[in-house]
Amino acid sequence: MISSRPYLIRALYDWIVDCDLTPYLLADVTIDGVDVPPQGIKDGRIVLNMAPHAVQDMVLGNDAVTFSARFSGAARNVYLPVSAVLAVYAKENGHGMMFAADEADSSLTDDADSNDKTDDPNGGKSHLKVIK
Repeated sequence: MISSRPYLIRALYDWIVDCDLTPYLLADVTIDGVDVPPQGIKDGRIVLNMAPHAVQDMVLGNDAVTFSARFSGAARNVYLPVSAVLAVYAKENGHGMMFAADEADSSLTDDADSNDKTDDPNGGKSHLKVIK
C-alpha cells in the first residue's frame, strides 16, 4: 500500500488555503535529499511559509514537495522529500496535522504473518465502538 502522507499534505494545504489562512510546513532537514536554505534551520527543522503568494512553481507530488521562493531576497529552489514533511498547519490558529517521523515510508506487506490475528490483542476485533 502506498503512503497516505502526500495525499494528506495536499488535502491539508488546500483546506488551509480555502479557509484564507497561511499554510506553514514543518520539515526535518536531516532526511536525505532535503534542499532548503540554511538560514532558516533550527534544531534540524525548518518552517516554511507555503502561501500561494510566497511560493512559485509549487508541486505537491507523491515523492516530494518542490517550489521556488525568496529567502533574504534571493530566489531559491526548495526540494523536500515527502518523508521530510513533519506537519502542515495554519499560521493563524495552528490547525492542521503533524506526522510521525517514523511513518514516512511505512507500507503494508502481503506477508501471511501480517494478517495473523493471533498477534492482535483484541483478537482481530476493532477497537472502535458504536455510539448511539
